[in-house]
Amino acid sequence: MSNTGPTLVTGATGFVGSHLLDRLADEAAVVAWHRPDGREPDATRHVDWRAVNLLNADDVRAALEDVMPSRIFHIAGAADVGSSWKNVVPHLQTNVLGTHHVLEAVRLASWVCRVLVVSSAHVYHHGDEPIDESAPLLPDTPYGLSKLAQDQLALRAATEDDLDVVIARPFNHVGPRQRPDFAVSSFARQIALIEAGRAPATIRVGNLDARRDITDVRDVVEAYHLLMQAAPAGRPYNISSGRAWKIRDLLEELRQMSRVPVTIEIDETRLRPNDMPVVQGDATRIRAELGWLPRIPVEQTLADTLDWWREQIRSTD
Repeated sequence: MSNTGPTLVTGATGFVGSHLLDRLADEAAVVAWHRPDGREPDATRHVDWRAVNLLNADDVRAALEDVMPSRIFHIAGAADVGSSWKNVVPHLQTNVLGTHHVLEAVRLASWVCRVLVVSSAHVYHHGDEPIDESAPLLPDTPYGLSKLAQDQLALRAATEDDLDVVIARPFNHVGPRQRPDFAVSSFARQIALIEAGRAPATIRVGNLDARRDITDVRDVVEAYHLLMQAAPAGRPYNISSGRAWKIRDLLEELRQMSRVPVTIEIDETRLRPNDMPVVQGDATRIRAELGWLPRIPVEQTLADTLDWWREQIRSTD
């Protein structure tokens, strides 16, 4: 049967989830799921918070039946590429089993529900050339493997179960509220601590020669919103800026924004066991078919991220 129920967001307390809630703030009712043992939800938001364990199929189905959403932004997932080498099972559980439970609950539901599944550019084999949606699906990290399984579950749900499932494959995205175990956020946090006199004037870094396609998280959630509105089921879409920034250049931009002089030091513990030299996306499909374009320049993204960390550091003084 047709459905005019609320919008459901999984992983709503996370980095991307919080920005998606911002984007949905002026729309219809939103139900936001969070992990029962995870980050506490923001009680000031005008959403209906629910604690749901995505690893429990019965809990997921009961929670879905209770809400009867008309659309689901499935954002929840383990997102740390580096830690996936040591935590393979949690990544597989969250990204694969959690997605399976959501899609299975939708398959068994008695109403129509559109689902956006957020996969990743890490499903691809990375090379020197920009990657489009036809590139080989050959992940080179445990995280990428978990996202490929998630991606294929979504594709199967659309093609074999005839579910209205949309697939997003975002490349690197950064911005305010991101955890400090990601490069740009780590740099910004270290600068904010140095400025506040709470750390030595040295930024500890990993591989600065890697080149990464960087998009502002707010542009990414705009793409998710557009995909939910207009993308055909079962058709994957890359979300990327189309430009691969050298990490060293991003760090230098942030150094120029620092209010105090800082030096750089390589930290061997921050180097990944398998760090590809270049990851660059080709977002021609979403641009040509749906008209999405990233609008926030990387300089603004860096400045906003640094300002956010400054505020976080001030609030803990």
